Amino acid sequence: MANASIAFAALADPTRREIFERLARAPRAVGELASELPVSRPAVSQHLKVLKDAGLVIHETQGTRNVYEIDPAGLGELRAWLDQFWAEALDAFKTEVEKSGPPEPDSTSGDPKSGVSRSRSSQLKPRHPNKEKRK
Repeated sequence: MANASIAFAALADPTRREIFERLARAPRAVGELASELPVSRPAVSQHLKVLKDAGLVIHETQGTRNVYEIDPAGLGELRAWLDQFWAEALDAFKTEVEKSGPPEPDSTSGDPKSGVSRSRSSQLKPRHPNKEKRK
């Protein structure tokens, strides 16, 4: 995805990232964002333009105000790009597990899946002995 580089570059700036995070909570007008941040209104507009060009936000004109919000399509594309790495990591993990085979039972365990040896399991005491007496 070519846009991933652009999106990450846009989010690399701390002020843009803060604007993006605020928009993730709720849509906001430029003036609202400017009043919440230590930057001017024109600076907020410039940051929003970069986020919009990166496909991360969209806006709707409401009278004289431009209200910005997260662009679900752009965020979905970015997430899909990131998810490919998760899928690759899971595939690599699966391959490694399959290579090593099933765990070998140790000498005190009859069941390698349980993780508790038979000798140990016979020593386990119930947590509430009174509950067993009531049965």
